[in-house]
Amino acid sequence: MILTWEDARVSFNLFCCVYGIGTLGMPGNFARAGPFLATAALVFMAFANTYASVACSKVLLQCPRSVGTYGDLGEWCFGKAGRCMVVSTQIANCLMIPCVFLVLGGILLDALLPNTFSSSFWSILMAITLLPVCLIPTLKEGAGTALAGCIGTIIADIIGVCVVLSGMTGHPTIPQPDLDFEQVVGTFGNLSLAYGATIVIPALQRQHSDPKRMPRVIIVTMTLISCLFLLIASAGYAVGGCQLSSNLLFAIYPDPRTGLNSLGFVPHKGAVVVAFLAMQVHITTAFGIVIHPAFYLLERTLLGMHADNRATQDLELNYMDAATPTNNAMIRSEKNSAVSYITSESEFEDQSTYRVELAEYRQPKMVVKYTVLRTGILAVLVVLAILFKKRLQEFTDLIGASTMTASCIILPIVFYLQKEWEKVTIYEKGGAVFILIVCSLLGGYVTYNSAKRLFFPVQEVLKRFPYCAPAYESVMYYITLPREA
Repeated sequence: MILTWEDARVSFNLFCCVYGIGTLGMPGNFARAGPFLATAALVFMAFANTYASVACSKVLLQCPRSVGTYGDLGEWCFGKAGRCMVVSTQIANCLMIPCVFLVLGGILLDALLPNTFSSSFWSILMAITLLPVCLIPTLKEGAGTALAGCIGTIIADIIGVCVVLSGMTGHPTIPQPDLDFEQVVGTFGNLSLAYGATIVIPALQRQHSDPKRMPRVIIVTMTLISCLFLLIASAGYAVGGCQLSSNLLFAIYPDPRTGLNSLGFVPHKGAVVVAFLAMQVHITTAFGIVIHPAFYLLERTLLGMHADNRATQDLELNYMDAATPTNNAMIRSEKNSAVSYITSESEFEDQSTYRVELAEYRQPKMVVKYTVLRTGILAVLVVLAILFKKRLQEFTDLIGASTMTASCIILPIVFYLQKEWEKVTIYEKGGAVFILIVCSLLGGYVTYNSAKRLFFPVQEVLKRFPYCAPAYESVMYYITLPREA
């Protein structure tokens, strides 16, 4: 049997953590780089992320029992500097990804309710509605919300692809992209954002009664996710070609004046609304889960809270437990009584820590302090969302190429090589070093270009279809007018 029942449950949890907003950019990657280069990039990133996750799992198998989180792993490998690198990249992710949620949420709400408010206003209103969630002291139970967010993404992807395929029936030969190096390399940022499994591997492995099976679980799950990415990308590109937008939902949205979307057909408005609402569910549910760990560390750093706890460890546990829809009472093997005992003891300690945290949050002075801090952080994110609302693609590419690449690919492979260098074969060393070099160079290049476009934008002639050759960059290659009754 490839996977046992427990393996399947862990695999499902990993799937829910990875499958998110990055899927919306898959067809756009094919529009940027063409089917061959984009497929090669997808295969490489799938292999790199899978290898990094497996490497993290293998190192954890060699760790002492005191190593329970990703930060612990970094400290075990490189001391305090290792923990600092892990936690800093995770905190950056925990702040920047919610900012992307605000940008995308504002755009979706503006599309759902045209001629009402601007996308900037909707981002502000969305932040106000999410403020009560952000002020909840701790998010201990995130299983249901993580599952709901994953389902919302799946529904949005299915509807988006179906709308595109049905609307472009009978299309002629699709236009091919006009390739250039910067355009092709730009796919690296979105692919890095779409994958992001390594940061939850320690939590999932800790919950498995037979951790040695985790590499197999990771390989099967990441292969499934990659196949779905490839299916979504190829289905959209097969009918839209280089005229697909960078976001699948933007491709199906109709212009309120003409009723046509960017691909030249009139979509079913009800289907578009359902797809947008499904993605809005994902954004709303994921926002609180992702941002809370950043609150925790900043409260410790700026307010002096959580001083009696291992704050960075609790930070990661909160992040991974909230983002991982598992049942704390996982089915354990009868034979592994030691693991069961350790788990029970750990759960008792977690409950005790949780009660201490709640008591700290209920102190009148602390209530004012953490409320002001969290509200201020949310206000800063809103300002960034408004500034970057017209540069969503560059913003997501920047996050994917920088912090996501560092935390999910580079660091785990470096940790693995540092601890297992003598045991790793020469061929595996060569492959690992190749991944590190390629991802570091591409990540640095895309980070630089994306940051330059974000912070120092240059006035350019706007092209309707920027990925296409001049013959198709301004004109729809296929227009389907609605049939008269």
